[in-house]
Amino acid sequence: MDIWIENRQKKEKIDRRRVRSVLRKALRRLGREDSEISLLFLDDEGIREINRTYLNRDYPTNVISFSMTEGPFGDLNPRVLGDIVISVERSRREALESGLPPEDYQDYLLIHGLLHLLGYDHETPREQDGECMREMERELFYRVKGYRMEGED
Repeated sequence: MDIWIENRQKKEKIDRRRVRSVLRKALRRLGREDSEISLLFLDDEGIREINRTYLNRDYPTNVISFSMTEGPFGDLNPRVLGDIVISVERSRREALESGLPPEDYQDYLLIHGLLHLLGYDHETPREQDGECMREMERELFYRVKGYRMEGED
């Protein structure tokens, strides 16, 4: 399992050990231990530029995923899942708004981005696709973080 991390923002230190641990646990749970992912941490302006350049959306967002498993060359190297880009600035702001600890919220975004790399999508006309992804990311987040889900003894 290879996890490449690059931090191109200066507002906050990235706990690379925690990030790797979250992704390793998630990949194990998903049966994708032999995978490769790269992560890029940016500020709002950096992710806005990527969003504008590649997705024609001229605004910052919290996370963007670029899957290498889709498209005409998706089967060239099934080990390489793709890239996850996170705005640390936006992540912290959204964490504070939601009342979650910033590290937990960032971990949630890592899982959200990972599921996009694996083909899950919440931005489809089919409502059940979005519900399926939300349920999957919630369950995976709880399992990876060691939290108990409702109804568990």
